Amino acid sequence: MILSASRRTDIPAFYSEWFMNRLKEGFVYVRNPMNFNQIANIRLSPNNVDCIVFWTKDSKNIMQYLNQINEIGYKYYFQFTITPYGKEIENNIRDKYEIIETFKELSDKIGKEKVILRYDPIFIQENSKYSIDFHIKAFEKLINSLSQFTNRVVISFIDGYRKVATNMKDIKIKEISNNDMRFIARYFSDITKKHNLQLETCAEEIDLKEFGINHSQCIDGDLIEKIIGYNIFNKYIRDDNRLYCGCMKCVDIGQYDSCIHNCAYCYANINKKKALENYKKHNKKSPILFGDFNAEMVKERTNGIESFKISQGELKL
Repeated sequence: MILSASRRTDIPAFYSEWFMNRLKEGFVYVRNPMNFNQIANIRLSPNNVDCIVFWTKDSKNIMQYLNQINEIGYKYYFQFTITPYGKEIENNIRDKYEIIETFKELSDKIGKEKVILRYDPIFIQENSKYSIDFHIKAFEKLINSLSQFTNRVVISFIDGYRKVATNMKDIKIKEISNNDMRFIARYFSDITKKHNLQLETCAEEIDLKEFGINHSQCIDGDLIEKIIGYNIFNKYIRDDNRLYCGCMKCVDIGQYDSCIHNCAYCYANINKKKALENYKKHNKKSPILFGDFNAEMVKERTNGIESFKISQGELKL
């Protein structure tokens, strides 16, 4: 099993102690995002969790637990997002210079191959601060700072605008055309090539191979095999998480509307007030991320939680 922690919320930033408790106790309860009354008990062990993929905008809080996670026997890597937006867009994120230093510390601690830099989502404002030129300059500055601390950079352009329209109504963003994407991609590609970094897109329909940019597999079976040290059998089976998403199948243990970074563009936390309320309901000792639950609702999950390790004598698919 590949454990995703989490596309739905920032577990490393806000729920790291809870996550550590879940690993120690060996199970976690996860509410079905499509059915509030359906809760799965997911067994956790280094024997069935092949790799953990952390998604975060700030790894500071979880770094104190990484040695313990290592000692228990879990393998992992980070998808770490840094964008150049101000407080009017990302209301509750630490100073970006501090975040960059945290990225460096994480890279030094676990190895740059395990820390993937994400610059997403990219959006453009009409005749305002966040222009194409702004992004090119900001991206180059970021890459100059972090080129020695990662091997790989992932970008994406804002989508699902209808979902975030209410939160972004005062920002007046411009629809990004394919020409805009190609223009940005060409410059971004030139910048990363100077530093010998791999540049990829996340869940994008547009083909940018002419600039040396491939579609990313953020949950990447090839990378996972390098990190865990053995072959896995389903690394080419794509998840159905998002259209044009190339990720392999995983189990996500987060819950929507529980991240308090308060980013205006976030599709996973549409209701900012509800997210704060849910955060206040969090109990670090509870098996579930936040809120009360009826034990009768909890059902043992049995499918998709086994190790993907290819046993000796099995053929690699």
